[in-house]
Amino acid sequence: MPDPLSPYSSQPTHKVTLRQCVILVGGLGTRLGDLTAATPKPALTCGDRPFLAWLLRELQRFGFTEALLLTGHLSDRLREIVADAQANLPRAMTIVFSEEPERAGTGGALFHARDLLDERFLLCNGDSLLDTNLSRLLADFSRDDAGVTGRILLRSLPDASRYGVVTRDGDVVTGFHERPPEVAGGAADAVPGDINAGIYLFDRRIVDALQPVCSLERDVMPGLAASGALRASQADGYFIDIGIPADLARAQTELPLVLRRPGLFLDRDGVINIDHGYVGSVDRFEFVPGALDTIRAATDAGFHVFVVTNQSGVARGYYTEADLAQLHGWVSDQVRAAGGTIDDIRHCPFHPDGSVAAYARASDWRKPAPGMILDLVRAWEVDRPDSLMIGDQPSDLQAASASGIAGHLFAGGDLAAFALPLLAAARSPQNAPADKVPA
Repeated sequence: MPDPLSPYSSQPTHKVTLRQCVILVGGLGTRLGDLTAATPKPALTCGDRPFLAWLLRELQRFGFTEALLLTGHLSDRLREIVADAQANLPRAMTIVFSEEPERAGTGGALFHARDLLDERFLLCNGDSLLDTNLSRLLADFSRDDAGVTGRILLRSLPDASRYGVVTRDGDVVTGFHERPPEVAGGAADAVPGDINAGIYLFDRRIVDALQPVCSLERDVMPGLAASGALRASQADGYFIDIGIPADLARAQTELPLVLRRPGLFLDRDGVINIDHGYVGSVDRFEFVPGALDTIRAATDAGFHVFVVTNQSGVARGYYTEADLAQLHGWVSDQVRAAGGTIDDIRHCPFHPDGSVAAYARASDWRKPAPGMILDLVRAWEVDRPDSLMIGDQPSDLQAASASGIAGHLFAGGDLAAFALPLLAAARSPQNAPADKVPA
């Protein structure tokens, strides 16, 4: 049950977590010159991997399990590069390709993939990235009424003169402008404005507004705005668009610093939920006061949020791993409805005294052993020095210590009152690395 005082506490109209992200990766990249002669722009290397690999990794944090790539320019080369990137993602992800038959524009690319679209999906550019809490956008979209076809994510800039700007009344989008109106009128000073961050949520009704060749930005979304069917959510955070050489050079240095995050590791029973004993179903799961606020605050602050939980109830035959998967899917959706995310979960179903033969053994994943934490650190490349673990048992702290992570014992009460000062201390200027590079 969501925290009663949360601005995201109302029950969503739809399931919040979406499965499919659709990514525009078919651009020519002409402003990058020879760099894109043989390599598609989203596949250019930033740090130790393609830009697109960073983007997919971020999308996985918010529950996306399928990427539909809208290809065009150098599509065969993109497929080769994506295959390598896919194998190195922290979680399994299905990747599907849709190649436009001719240069079709951003809206046309989506039109030609129309038979592959889920009922509700995220759409984003493959050459830009905004480091922000996407769960707030997902939660907003889940509560939109039936007359809303989509949502667009906006980011405010002190000088929006390089970009087109979006105007709105509350969260209702009212118009799109190629440049800020004041700049178009000849003003010399920088003009602040809300820019299109290149991240959208749509339902399939968007197909009705598409043509085989068209632009989302120029042809489709202005029409949606004129009909009152488009909403906007505001976001902040590090933003990079690799469309010009200077920004690509920045991304090659900055992305590894920005996106290698510290982790908040949480025990489950007694920390996230009331420990009623062997909780393996939704009907027995009750959030600890402040748990949703804590996860939302950690997500906003740029932490990975992980759950690491001993679940000997599987070994004892009280519930199955399939039951746990169903429960944890529900929990993750409730967390996203409250504006936060659980990036990943590890559970240990083993116990030496188990009655189910397949699980009746010791395991280095069972706390106080550190196996679950270390597996998450490896998979997500976690920044350990600023990470922390919150548990309600000494075994939680022992597992954290063995993993090189600070552990904190939660004795009950309101989790946010306990955890938020710890998060603030971990990300304070004197302790945090210089990993939030201004856009």
